[in-house]
Amino acid sequence: MIYVKFLIQIIVVSGIIYFVSGRLIGSSINFVRRVLSVVISVTLTSFVYWYSYLRHTNFLSESMMQTVTEVSTLIWIGSMLLISMLLYLVFELFDSSGIASGDRRHGQRSILLRLRSYWRQQKRLRQVLKIAVTNGVVQTIKYARQRENEKELAIALRTTLEQCGGIFIKFGQVLSTRKELFSPIFIDELERLQQSVRPLQPEQVTKILAHSLPKAVDEVFTSFHMEPLAAASIGQVHKARLKNYDEVVVKLLRPEVKGIMRDDLDILEEFANWLTSKSTWAESLGFRELAGGFADGLREEIHLDIEVRNTLQVTNALAKSDYKVRIPKIYTQYSDEDIIVMEYVRGKSVAEGASEFRRLSIDRRQFAQTVLYSFFEQMLFSGIFHADPHPGNIYIDETDGTPILLDFGAVGRLGATQQEGLKLFLMGIQQNDSSILYDGLMLLVENAAHAERARMEQAIDQILLKITYVDRIPTEELIHSLFTVVRDFGLAFYPSVGLALRSLVTLDGTLRIIDRQFDIFTEAKDFSSAYMRAAFLKPFKEPMATKERLQEELSMLIPTLRKMPRRVDQLIQRVESGKIILHHDIFSDEHNARFITQLFSRFVLLLVGITFGIISVALLAISQFIHDSYAVYLNTAAYLGLFLCAILLVRLSIQALRSMKQ
Repeated sequence: MIYVKFLIQIIVVSGIIYFVSGRLIGSSINFVRRVLSVVISVTLTSFVYWYSYLRHTNFLSESMMQTVTEVSTLIWIGSMLLISMLLYLVFELFDSSGIASGDRRHGQRSILLRLRSYWRQQKRLRQVLKIAVTNGVVQTIKYARQRENEKELAIALRTTLEQCGGIFIKFGQVLSTRKELFSPIFIDELERLQQSVRPLQPEQVTKILAHSLPKAVDEVFTSFHMEPLAAASIGQVHKARLKNYDEVVVKLLRPEVKGIMRDDLDILEEFANWLTSKSTWAESLGFRELAGGFADGLREEIHLDIEVRNTLQVTNALAKSDYKVRIPKIYTQYSDEDIIVMEYVRGKSVAEGASEFRRLSIDRRQFAQTVLYSFFEQMLFSGIFHADPHPGNIYIDETDGTPILLDFGAVGRLGATQQEGLKLFLMGIQQNDSSILYDGLMLLVENAAHAERARMEQAIDQILLKITYVDRIPTEELIHSLFTVVRDFGLAFYPSVGLALRSLVTLDGTLRIIDRQFDIFTEAKDFSSAYMRAAFLKPFKEPMATKERLQEELSMLIPTLRKMPRRVDQLIQRVESGKIILHHDIFSDEHNARFITQLFSRFVLLLVGITFGIISVALLAISQFIHDSYAVYLNTAAYLGLFLCAILLVRLSIQALRSMKQ
């Protein structure tokens, strides 16, 4: 009974330490690190307390439990609290993966589930890092600047991704398309990554259909082919026929894929963080951002209802387009986040369409031009575009030769400013004008305020000189060079802009399969000319629509115009009275104000902590010269002050570490 009581007391004290230390450390606390800190602290201090004091007493007897002095108990509990915070600081110091990722990642799941998930992820992460080290990624990454060592690194990276399997292989396949970032050595090696996927069993397919369809399977389909047309790591596609005899394809999401995403995508991001921390090469490539973008895209891709929405948006955006492309119809009444039912289109991929081009007497250049102009319209005017235009996603309709666009799992979105920047970007390349190209780039990068115009235009001029006097502008090389210049000047494209430029590289490769002589920048000039002519002639072709548009614009301008004379008069009066003062307030910027406020508050805490420390040391020194009962009170106050000083300094250290990581 006495042992049980003593154990209960330890558990109660541990709970108090867990709560108080969490409040003192601050918000965004990682659950696992917090528990480990408390457990180690309680174990260590309890052992020291027992060894230094309790073992010399009969502490297990109830009477002895009551004779434990309050001072020793307070020192024991205070030591627990301080050491638990110091241990948390150590864990925070040696954790390179970010702040409180565990809590954000797992949301409101129970403690046991979080612990099990954390243990499983750490085990998997150790396995991935062991594979990377065994394959020599760490050794070769230090010497990647030399060509032969770059080849070794490419092989090591490909082997590591291959052996890790699953999401890692798919990530490598995506990296193999990033020709604007990686050298041909890496591209050739990563393109060798292949992933064999077993088709779902018929009973699994039946279960998914029964769960996802609003009606029974035989009430929706007259026939359903259990043999898939294609199987991939995320889902697979079957052919079927609806009750109204429409031929459709049914895309199913693999049932285990969401669990895999939850685990392996987090591990992939941890691996990318580790690789970036080991190499400036990986950091300059933005390897961490590549993994993060891939993970975000894949998390969206596993929700098929998002693909349905993307398809409908692009379809509606191109409804009145002059450049006719076909997009399969989506049967929304049968589609949800786990299944898509869409129109079955008969045709062949452009990569295998030589026979179709001949059979239908299709002008290859005209076909490629239609596809390109449709993409330009999506990017430059609609603002939503197909982001993965590889040859497998562009088909030739076998009936009339119309281009067919498939798979809208990945789309990009560009705002009006970015659309304008992309137009200037294309115009600057076509006119070989670095100033126009610079103006366009400044609308496409996030931190344009830090750009150095003169130096950057000089760098752009060097790029333009490389593509001057050639028959065809090398799209891949050009965009790779622009990415490099932007990165070298400490700038970064908006994610959606980077996606658009990568899509242009992919599209260029696809169009070159259709027509080897096709040049998207030459065609961009023709597209711009045609668009400008159409925009100029539109008021004459549609006078009523133009009149209505002008009336709308004027109705919006009239209130502002009416206020203009009064505002001009007020401005003149202020100038005459000398009340116009130009100033810049750094606190008007929210980011600056928050930074200054946080810095000042931490500085105040630091001063308070140091003050406690100085006063406590002074009290300890004074107590040495006092030999009456007051010395006890001075010593108590001094040790309490030192304790508070340590608490404040540990909290400040943890906050500083978090700020550096963020």
